[in-house]
Amino acid sequence: MSEFQVIRQGTVERWTLNHPASRNALSDAMVVALFEACLRVRQDTDLRTVVLTGAGGAFCAGGSLGSFAQAIGQPLQPGETDPLIAANRGFGDVLHALTALPQLLICAVDGPAMGGGFGLVCCADHVIATQRSVFATPEVTLGLPPAQIAPFVWHRLGDRAARECLLSGRSYGAQQAFELGLVNGVVADEALEDVLQDTLLTFGRAAPGATAATKQLLLRLRGAAPDLREEAARAFASALRGPEAAAGLAAFARKQPAPWVGSDGGGRRAV
Repeated sequence: MSEFQVIRQGTVERWTLNHPASRNALSDAMVVALFEACLRVRQDTDLRTVVLTGAGGAFCAGGSLGSFAQAIGQPLQPGETDPLIAANRGFGDVLHALTALPQLLICAVDGPAMGGGFGLVCCADHVIATQRSVFATPEVTLGLPPAQIAPFVWHRLGDRAARECLLSGRSYGAQQAFELGLVNGVVADEALEDVLQDTLLTFGRAAPGATAATKQLLLRLRGAAPDLREEAARAFASALRGPEAAAGLAAFARKQPAPWVGSDGGGRRAV
């Protein structure tokens, strides 16, 4: 079964992250498939809308660390090229490609959208979320920087809200995400498909060429998200190989507080 499913219905493609067992965490294969899909549709003038969603009651739980497991807490040898840099930059390529799509991009979120999933949401033109959806960028609580998604969160939410999300790691319910400006609409859990179809009809009144041109003008007006792909990849790789990530991820696996969390739940560093 493919981890990334594409269904074409006329002028709409539905892209589904499809690994429910991991809550659709972004595997290497999923990232490559997303990027290739973006490249494929870039010149498709018959395609008007892309709907990005997740299978099995989750949108995306963030990046999968499965292929990085052996690198956690392990420093590089002198002169060694770090493969983590290229792998992490690949996800940055996906985020930039999604924001550059000439088609309308709708995210239909049902369930958790965490870390990298939060970043995917920030690339959308329109976001619909069910009431049970939850959003967070918990990377810093694990000893990692939310490196590739940071420019897109900042671009979507503005400096104040982005700092709150990225530096606290707190979770937001769907209504809170709406108030934050991340989500355009919140719907009942069972109503997502019906509302999505209504949304497609609403946006379907726009001409495809006019949509593409308007998206380009909006990018010019505000500017694209800053291109920090290389710097972000190096920051993430360095952190993953460092002691904080090793301690934070181990604590998360044990469902225990990270060592830098004080007994009162605050940010007092353990000594």
